[in-house]
Amino acid sequence: MAEFDCIVIGGGPAGLSAAIYLARFHLSVAVFDDGRSRAALIPLTRNLAGFPVGVGGRDLLRRMRVQAEGFGARMRADTVEGLAPQDGGFALTAGDRHWRASRVLLATGVINLAPKMKPDAHDDALRCGLLRYCPVCDGHEVTDRRVALLGSGPHGLAEAQFMRSFSRDVSLVAPSGPHGFDESRRAALAEWGIAAIDGPVDAIVAGRDDIALQVAGETHCFDTLYAALGTALRSELARAAGAQTAPDGAVLVDRHQMTSVEGLYAAGDVVKGLDQIATAMGQAAIAATAMRNAICAERPLRR
Repeated sequence: MAEFDCIVIGGGPAGLSAAIYLARFHLSVAVFDDGRSRAALIPLTRNLAGFPVGVGGRDLLRRMRVQAEGFGARMRADTVEGLAPQDGGFALTAGDRHWRASRVLLATGVINLAPKMKPDAHDDALRCGLLRYCPVCDGHEVTDRRVALLGSGPHGLAEAQFMRSFSRDVSLVAPSGPHGFDESRRAALAEWGIAAIDGPVDAIVAGRDDIALQVAGETHCFDTLYAALGTALRSELARAAGAQTAPDGAVLVDRHQMTSVEGLYAAGDVVKGLDQIATAMGQAAIAATAMRNAICAERPLRR
């Protein structure tokens, strides 16, 4: 059984930021990455400090991996299937192999709930900016464009109102049926100048310059479609280890990013908060430093 000071589960911005810090603290650290970081889906982000012309998600992750490995962090392309407290640390399983660590950081993130499109068509639309997921990240890029949000209910309404600060041409499209908004919410949409289109959406077709939604026999064309369908938090390992989660599945942490389980930390999108790369990196720095300090209280780090 291989043993490390720290194990990081998740190879996105949070996990890799933590790995860089932990390795530079002269701790032995392994990163388990199943290749499902949603940061890899970002064609180009322009709101990350230090990249004035933007950086692609895959390029950012590659740079971070190189940096972490350069300080001694070990990368493993494995899916962790089991995590449990054991003898003052943690036991992990992946396939038929086992590992142990004194401290563990969960940076497992979330999965975007995608619109009903063929995978290749979805990925092409994403690369071209015809399909987007994060108004906070790239709302600026669709300033004064024709914008549709695929969603409904309070979440869809809130995202449509958020987008209204970027464009005057915003439509909220219900994916599977009528919106069902009451008169007060219909009035709010009208006051904000947001069009409400009742579903169901029969098809989504991305062209060269626009994306078309076929709704109840009519075709509506937009410059960009935002999927406002929510996310699924990847907090199964946290719950399996006994950590407390919020009703929506977000892992609950203290001011040092530690969960309700001693020695188990969490950072990034799996934690309740603003789902942003900068936020994930900051949480990772806090968690990694707390992990280092906890280990240092038990033994000297340099023998």
